[in-house]
Amino acid sequence: MVREMVDLGFDRIELSHGIRLTLVAGIIQAVDEGLVTISSVHNFCPLPPGILSPAPNLHEPSDPSLAGIQQWYRYSCKTIEFATQVGAPLMVTHLGSVGFPLGNPVQRTERKMRKGRLPTTDPHRMREIWRHLLTKVTRRAPSYWQRVRETLVPLNAFARRHDIAIACENRERLDELPLDAAVSELFTGGEDSSQLKYWHDVGHAQLKEQAGVIGHEALLEANQANLAGFHLHDVRDGRDHSVPGTGTVDFEMVRRFIRPEHVLVLELSPRLSAEEVSASKRYLEGVLEG
Repeated sequence: MVREMVDLGFDRIELSHGIRLTLVAGIIQAVDEGLVTISSVHNFCPLPPGILSPAPNLHEPSDPSLAGIQQWYRYSCKTIEFATQVGAPLMVTHLGSVGFPLGNPVQRTERKMRKGRLPTTDPHRMREIWRHLLTKVTRRAPSYWQRVRETLVPLNAFARRHDIAIACENRERLDELPLDAAVSELFTGGEDSSQLKYWHDVGHAQLKEQAGVIGHEALLEANQANLAGFHLHDVRDGRDHSVPGTGTVDFEMVRRFIRPEHVLVLELSPRLSAEEVSASKRYLEGVLEG
């Protein structure tokens, strides 16, 4: 796996939330031999025992169940320990979601879209639908968000002891946390939030801009002081993780917020070919050099 990425021209990589325990020994060997540097790890990494496919939301810090929160904390700590072991400076993580007692209206709306039961060719009407859903989510969010912030306090202390930053990622679905308007609240806890940073996924932000619920550039402007890095990919035909330069993401705008200390991760669909990965790398290098 590592050799394949190195052969494509990458000498720094993020270890994803799809790394199985059986891959760990080979990764550590590659790092020890200087074959590659680990820029970041994505929670949960490696995967918890018995889990064989990517599962970043297997456990959530927003879970109403104490057992669920404890599992999220446990495996987040293991990811931080693994980051230390492979020399990564930060852990990218998701922060859970907002629950609904009688079924999730966001997921219900997405199912209707897939079945062709919504006016997807009418952008104005779809923006009205998404904004109405965001209002519902926002009303439900406070108790879930409070659990997240309380759970981050001990994890922040654990990360501080290991000198690892916790990079909290913006999300693509309306019911996922943090809500974009609340991202800045993560950084107001003094020492209790000292290790917390913002991680910007350009595809997620672009999807929400197209839905009419945020401004992509405004989200970056609001959180640039705490920005640690980026997941870079494009949005094409409503799908993210596409080849940069082929979709709707304004990478010239994004470039204005990139600083030398930021971690940049090309996060592409596994369906793309090696040539498409190489083309993505060349395109972004051109943007950054421009």
